Amino acid sequence: MSKKDETLKDILDLILYENPSTQDEIAEKLGITRRYVTQLLQPLVKEGTVKRAYMIDLKGYERVVESVGNYVSAPDTKGNVLINDMLANMAKHVHSQLELSFDAVLEYDDDIASKALEMDYATNNMVEKIRTSVETIASINQHSEISKSMLYNEIAYDLERIGDYCGHIAKFVINDVYEVDENVLKKLKKMYKTSQSMISLSMKAFIEGKTELKDDLMELEDTIQIMQSKAINLIATQMAESSFDEKERSNYFIYLFRLIKAFKRIGDISVEMMDVAIEFHDNIPRPTTPRTFR
Repeated sequence: MSKKDETLKDILDLILYENPSTQDEIAEKLGITRRYVTQLLQPLVKEGTVKRAYMIDLKGYERVVESVGNYVSAPDTKGNVLINDMLANMAKHVHSQLELSFDAVLEYDDDIASKALEMDYATNNMVEKIRTSVETIASINQHSEISKSMLYNEIAYDLERIGDYCGHIAKFVINDVYEVDENVLKKLKKMYKTSQSMISLSMKAFIEGKTELKDDLMELEDTIQIMQSKAINLIATQMAESSFDEKERSNYFIYLFRLIKAFKRIGDISVEMMDVAIEFHDNIPRPTTPRTFR
């Protein structure tokens, strides 16, 4: 493979797995010039293999990498491997988004909160990439189980929902004027760590087929439920001792309840993702009753 072809494949792989926003970002990560990136991508953009906002048509991707001599026909699961990698990358991004959002609360820093909110643009873009990739794979492999393919979209959508709740956490810092009480903060730290672990377990179950992890996940759900109750009781006590003459003080408690609810909802979504994993790998249909009524 020529150096030029190798660089082109590196560019395409970077777009698939790392979600760059601009050609400058691609150039910086690969240590090449932006002009060279433009030169290599321009023909692929014109023919529709690479779309603006840097999404790749997987059918075109396979044709390109085959033409540069570094492609070996794989089983029908090759597209699923690509999407698994994209989902793993999205989960990693959402983990970072949650971490940065909670760092903003810990540091009570508007700048960190703003950066966490900006990460949601990439999260939304990742969902669109996965959706279009699933559609492409379904069209390539006429024998694929369409219903199972759609479960990839559900996981991506669930990760996007978690990203939205990360935004709620970051907005606490931007909207409010009070730092969180240290006693409440201890409960939030526990909820944060638990929610991160729950995301990891559910994604491991879906990508690696380790659905036996559900028992561990449900133990964590019990933990986050207990911590939510303790945090709410503690805040209720603080509210009883506070005057609501100040509007800002009232808003503080409202936003604080939303913050606690965000961690609980992240945990709930993680359980929903585990249910999707079990349906995908074990062919056990998910419960039809919404989680809030179970």
